[in-house]
Amino acid sequence: MTQPRIIVVDDDAELRTLLHRFLGEHGFAVRTVADGKALSQQLVRNPADAIVLDLMMPGEDGLAVCRRLRAGGDLTPILMLTAKGDPMDRILGLEMGADDYLAKPFTPRELVARLSAILRRTVGQTRIDRDSRLTFGPFILDLAAMVLARDGVPVALSSREFAILSALAASAGRPLSRAQLIDRALGRDADVTDRAIDVQIVRLRKALGDDPADPAWIKTVWGVGYMLTGAELC
Repeated sequence: MTQPRIIVVDDDAELRTLLHRFLGEHGFAVRTVADGKALSQQLVRNPADAIVLDLMMPGEDGLAVCRRLRAGGDLTPILMLTAKGDPMDRILGLEMGADDYLAKPFTPRELVARLSAILRRTVGQTRIDRDSRLTFGPFILDLAAMVLARDGVPVALSSREFAILSALAASAGRPLSRAQLIDRALGRDADVTDRAIDVQIVRLRKALGDDPADPAWIKTVWGVGYMLTGAELC
Protein backbone atom coordinates (compact mmCIF):
# COMPACT_ATOMS: atom_id res chain seq x y z
CA MET A 1 0.00 0.00 0.00
CA THR A 2 1.14 3.56 -0.70
CA GLN A 3 2.25 5.44 2.39
CA PRO A 4 0.03 8.40 3.29
CA ARG A 5 1.83 11.63 2.39
CA ILE A 6 2.06 14.10 5.27
CA ILE A 7 3.57 17.59 5.37
CA VAL A 8 4.44 19.01 8.79
CA VAL A 9 4.56 22.82 8.91
CA ASP A 10 6.18 24.22 12.08
CA ASP A 11 8.84 26.84 12.76
CA ASP A 12 10.24 24.67 15.60
CA ALA A 13 13.08 22.68 14.02
CA GLU A 14 13.32 20.29 16.97
CA LEU A 15 9.62 19.43 16.77
CA ARG A 16 9.85 18.97 12.99
CA THR A 17 12.65 16.46 13.50
CA LEU A 18 10.72 14.62 16.20
CA LEU A 19 7.53 14.38 14.14
CA HIS A 20 9.40 13.39 10.99
CA ARG A 21 10.97 10.44 12.83
CA PHE A 22 7.88 9.36 14.76
CA LEU A 23 5.40 9.64 11.88
CA GLY A 24 7.87 7.91 9.58
CA GLU A 25 8.11 5.02 12.03
CA HIS A 26 4.30 4.71 11.92
CA GLY A 27 3.97 4.30 8.18
CA PHE A 28 3.71 7.88 6.93
CA ALA A 29 5.76 9.45 4.12
CA VAL A 30 6.73 12.70 5.84
CA ARG A 31 8.01 16.04 4.58
CA THR A 32 8.68 18.97 6.91
CA VAL A 33 8.81 22.70 6.21
CA ALA A 34 9.20 25.79 8.38
CA ASP A 35 6.55 28.11 6.93
CA GLY A 36 3.57 28.55 4.63
CA LYS A 37 5.63 29.63 1.62
CA ALA A 38 7.65 26.42 1.69
CA LEU A 39 4.40 24.46 2.13
CA SER A 40 2.94 25.97 -1.04
CA GLN A 41 6.09 25.07 -2.97
CA GLN A 42 5.84 21.49 -1.75
CA LEU A 43 2.16 21.19 -2.67
CA VAL A 44 2.83 22.35 -6.23
CA ARG A 45 5.59 19.76 -6.64
CA ASN A 46 3.77 16.88 -4.99
CA PRO A 47 0.30 16.94 -3.33
CA ALA A 48 -0.16 15.70 0.23
CA ASP A 49 -2.83 13.52 1.82
CA ALA A 50 -2.83 15.66 4.99
CA ILE A 51 -1.09 18.70 6.46
CA VAL A 52 -0.04 19.13 10.10
CA LEU A 53 -0.03 22.93 10.49
CA ASP A 54 1.21 24.92 13.47
CA LEU A 55 -0.99 27.86 14.42
CA MET A 56 1.61 30.08 16.12
CA MET A 57 4.26 30.82 13.48
CA PRO A 58 6.05 34.13 12.85
CA GLY A 59 4.99 36.03 9.76
CA GLU A 60 2.13 34.15 8.10
CA ASP A 61 0.54 32.18 10.94
CA GLY A 62 -1.36 28.91 10.63
CA LEU A 63 -4.75 30.56 10.36
CA ALA A 64 -3.58 32.75 7.48
CA VAL A 65 -2.01 29.74 5.72
CA CYS A 66 -5.20 27.71 6.14
CA ARG A 67 -7.35 30.59 4.88
CA ARG A 68 -5.10 31.08 1.84
CA LEU A 69 -5.13 27.40 0.91
CA ARG A 70 -8.90 27.13 1.17
CA ALA A 71 -9.44 30.38 -0.75
CA GLY A 72 -7.29 28.93 -3.52
CA GLY A 73 -9.40 25.79 -3.66
CA ASP A 74 -6.90 23.47 -1.93
CA LEU A 75 -8.94 21.01 0.14
CA THR A 76 -6.04 18.96 1.52
CA PRO A 77 -7.06 17.89 5.06
CA ILE A 78 -5.44 20.09 7.73
CA LEU A 79 -4.73 19.16 11.35
CA MET A 80 -4.05 22.39 13.23
CA LEU A 81 -1.54 22.50 16.11
CA THR A 82 -1.46 25.26 18.72
CA ALA A 83 0.33 25.96 21.96
CA LYS A 84 -2.76 27.71 23.30
CA GLY A 85 -5.64 26.10 25.12
CA ASP A 86 -8.12 28.85 24.28
CA PRO A 87 -11.25 27.30 22.70
CA MET A 88 -11.45 30.36 20.43
CA ASP A 89 -8.31 29.17 18.61
CA ARG A 90 -10.04 25.90 17.83
CA ILE A 91 -13.15 27.70 16.62
CA LEU A 92 -11.15 30.07 14.41
CA GLY A 93 -9.12 27.19 12.97
CA LEU A 94 -12.20 25.21 12.09
CA GLU A 95 -13.88 28.28 10.62
CA MET A 96 -10.85 28.84 8.39
CA GLY A 97 -11.22 25.30 7.06
CA ALA A 98 -9.09 23.10 9.33
CA ASP A 99 -10.34 19.51 9.65
CA ASP A 100 -9.16 18.88 13.20
CA TYR A 101 -7.35 20.55 16.08
CA LEU A 102 -4.70 19.36 18.54
CA ALA A 103 -3.38 21.49 21.41
CA LYS A 104 0.28 21.44 22.43
CA PRO A 105 1.69 19.70 24.35
CA PHE A 106 0.39 16.47 22.81
CA THR A 107 1.63 12.91 22.63
CA PRO A 108 2.90 11.71 19.24
CA ARG A 109 0.54 8.73 19.50
CA GLU A 110 -2.43 11.09 19.73
CA LEU A 111 -1.22 12.87 16.60
CA VAL A 112 -1.00 9.53 14.77
CA ALA A 113 -4.53 8.65 15.89
CA ARG A 114 -5.91 12.01 14.71
CA LEU A 115 -4.15 11.76 11.36
CA SER A 116 -5.37 8.21 10.86
CA ALA A 117 -8.94 9.33 11.54
CA ILE A 118 -8.62 12.14 8.97
CA LEU A 119 -7.20 9.76 6.38
CA ARG A 120 -9.98 7.23 6.95
CA ARG A 121 -12.45 9.93 5.98
CA THR A 122 -10.61 10.47 2.69
CA VAL A 123 -9.63 6.86 1.98
CA GLY A 124 -11.65 6.77 -1.25
CA GLN A 125 -9.59 9.51 -2.85
CA THR A 126 -7.10 8.24 -5.43
CA ARG A 127 -3.37 8.96 -5.26
CA ILE A 128 -1.28 8.53 -8.39
CA ASP A 129 2.22 9.36 -9.57
CA ARG A 130 3.83 9.98 -12.94
CA ASP A 131 4.16 6.24 -13.66
CA SER A 132 0.57 5.34 -12.84
CA ARG A 133 -2.20 4.04 -15.06
CA LEU A 134 -5.67 5.17 -14.09
CA THR A 135 -9.08 4.06 -15.31
CA PHE A 136 -12.39 5.92 -15.32
CA GLY A 137 -15.38 4.53 -17.19
CA PRO A 138 -14.19 3.23 -20.59
CA PHE A 139 -10.94 5.24 -20.39
CA ILE A 140 -7.39 4.32 -19.39
CA LEU A 141 -4.96 7.17 -18.72
CA ASP A 142 -1.32 6.07 -18.96
CA LEU A 143 0.82 8.87 -17.56
CA ALA A 144 4.17 7.27 -18.37
CA ALA A 145 3.24 6.73 -22.04
CA MET A 146 1.23 10.00 -22.17
CA VAL A 147 -1.72 8.20 -23.75
CA LEU A 148 -5.45 8.34 -23.07
CA ALA A 149 -7.37 5.42 -24.60
CA ARG A 150 -11.09 4.67 -24.78
CA ASP A 151 -11.88 0.96 -25.11
CA GLY A 152 -8.31 0.48 -26.31
CA VAL A 153 -8.47 3.24 -28.95
CA PRO A 154 -6.24 6.31 -28.38
CA VAL A 155 -8.05 9.60 -27.82
CA ALA A 156 -6.52 12.58 -29.60
CA LEU A 157 -5.53 15.28 -27.08
CA SER A 158 -3.27 18.29 -27.35
CA SER A 159 -0.27 18.40 -25.05
CA ARG A 160 -1.97 21.08 -22.96
CA GLU A 161 -5.20 19.08 -22.68
CA PHE A 162 -3.25 16.01 -21.62
CA ALA A 163 -1.33 18.04 -19.03
CA ILE A 164 -4.55 19.37 -17.52
CA LEU A 165 -6.16 15.92 -17.47
CA SER A 166 -3.04 14.53 -15.79
CA ALA A 167 -3.17 17.25 -13.13
CA LEU A 168 -6.83 16.43 -12.46
CA ALA A 169 -5.96 12.73 -12.29
CA ALA A 170 -3.16 13.37 -9.79
CA SER A 171 -5.80 14.73 -7.42
CA ALA A 172 -8.66 12.47 -8.53
CA GLY A 173 -11.61 12.86 -6.20
CA ARG A 174 -10.44 16.28 -5.03
CA PRO A 175 -11.30 19.56 -6.76
CA LEU A 176 -8.54 21.80 -8.09
CA SER A 177 -8.89 25.52 -8.58
CA ARG A 178 -8.00 27.11 -11.90
CA ALA A 179 -4.86 28.55 -10.32
CA GLN A 180 -3.81 25.09 -9.15
CA LEU A 181 -4.42 23.64 -12.61
CA ILE A 182 -2.23 26.36 -14.13
CA ASP A 183 0.54 25.68 -11.59
CA ARG A 184 0.44 21.90 -11.79
CA ALA A 185 -0.25 21.40 -15.48
CA LEU A 186 1.44 24.34 -17.16
CA GLY A 187 3.76 25.90 -14.60
CA ARG A 188 3.15 28.94 -12.48
CA ASP A 189 4.99 31.18 -14.96
CA ALA A 190 2.68 30.18 -17.83
CA ASP A 191 0.84 33.08 -19.42
CA VAL A 192 -2.58 31.49 -19.01
CA THR A 193 -5.83 32.99 -17.74
CA ASP A 194 -8.60 31.32 -15.76
CA ARG A 195 -10.80 31.66 -18.85
CA ALA A 196 -8.24 29.70 -20.88
CA ILE A 197 -8.50 26.86 -18.36
CA ASP A 198 -12.29 26.88 -18.77
CA VAL A 199 -11.84 26.58 -22.54
CA GLN A 200 -9.45 23.64 -22.12
CA ILE A 201 -11.96 21.91 -19.85
CA VAL A 202 -14.67 22.34 -22.50
CA ARG A 203 -12.35 20.76 -25.08
CA LEU A 204 -11.43 17.91 -22.73
CA ARG A 205 -15.08 17.15 -22.07
CA LYS A 206 -15.74 17.12 -25.81
CA ALA A 207 -12.84 14.70 -26.36
CA LEU A 208 -14.20 12.43 -23.62
CA GLY A 209 -17.75 12.64 -24.96
CA ASP A 210 -18.75 14.12 -21.61
CA ASP A 211 -22.17 15.83 -21.56
CA PRO A 212 -21.38 19.50 -20.76
CA ALA A 213 -24.77 19.90 -19.08
CA ASP A 214 -24.22 16.90 -16.80
CA PRO A 215 -20.60 15.71 -17.08
CA ALA A 216 -19.83 12.23 -15.78
CA TRP A 217 -16.05 12.58 -15.50
CA ILE A 218 -14.87 16.17 -15.19
CA LYS A 219 -17.18 17.81 -12.69
CA THR A 220 -17.48 21.51 -11.98
CA VAL A 221 -17.25 22.24 -8.25
CA TRP A 222 -18.88 25.63 -7.97
CA GLY A 223 -16.78 28.22 -6.18
CA VAL A 224 -13.71 25.96 -6.33
CA GLY A 225 -12.83 24.58 -9.76
CA TYR A 226 -12.85 21.17 -11.45
CA MET A 227 -12.54 17.55 -10.33
CA LEU A 228 -12.02 14.19 -12.04
CA THR A 229 -14.44 11.59 -10.64
CA GLY A 230 -14.96 7.84 -10.85
CA ALA A 231 -11.23 7.23 -11.24
CA GLU A 232 -9.29 4.23 -9.92
CA LEU A 233 -5.73 3.00 -10.22
CA CYS A 234 -5.28 0.14 -12.68
